[in-house]
Amino acid sequence: MVARIIEILSAFIVATISTLGYAGVVLLMAIESACIPLPSEVIMPFSGYLVHTGRFNLWAVAVAGAAGCVVGSLVAYWAGKYGGRRFIERYGRFVLISRGDLDLADRWFARYGEIIVFASRLLPVVRTFIAFPAGVARMNLSRFTLYTFLGSLPWCLGLAYVGQILGEQWDKNDSLKTWFHRFDFLIGIAFILAAAWWVWRHMKHSRPQES
Repeated sequence: MVARIIEILSAFIVATISTLGYAGVVLLMAIESACIPLPSEVIMPFSGYLVHTGRFNLWAVAVAGAAGCVVGSLVAYWAGKYGGRRFIERYGRFVLISRGDLDLADRWFARYGEIIVFASRLLPVVRTFIAFPAGVARMNLSRFTLYTFLGSLPWCLGLAYVGQILGEQWDKNDSLKTWFHRFDFLIGIAFILAAAWWVWRHMKHSRPQES
C-alpha cells in the first residue's frame, strides 16, 4: 500500500517537473513545506537527473527548491500564527499539549529559533512540519524566512547533486528512491520513541496535580 502511494506521488512529481520546469520544482517544494508530506527525496533528485540530461542547472535547481520551501513554509507559518494557537489552546489537551507547552515553545523559539528552523530544514519529515509551530510561537518573520532558506538550500542542493551523479540509474531501477526509503523504518522508530516520551512526560507532570 505504501509502495503504491509512493509510486503515484513519484509519477505526479515527475510529470509536474517535466511539464513546468523550474516552476514545477518551486511548486512541489512549496507543497512539501506547507505540512503536506510530498517527498522532497523524490522531487530534488529527479531535478538532479534533469541536470544530468542538460535540461537544468544544478544551482538554479537548488535555489528553486529552497525558494519553494520558503513559500510553502510561509503558508504554514501564517496558519500557525493566526489560527493555530487558538486551535491548540482549545483542543490541544486531546493530544497532551498544554498551555505550559505553548509557553515553553515561545521561549525556545525566542531564544533558539534560528538554530531550530535551520537544523529542522535538514531533517527528513521534521522539515515538513516545523513552520507551523514556528508560527504558533510567533517567531520573528524575517529571521524565520532567512533561516528557512539557508537551511533548505543545502538540503535541496545535496539531493539534486545525488540525482545528478546517479544519472541514468533514475530510469533504470529506481535505486535512488529505494535507497532513501530504507530509512523509513528508522524514522518510524524515532517517532514512536518521541511519542512515548511525550506521553510519559505529561503523565509524570500530571501525577502531582492529581495527588
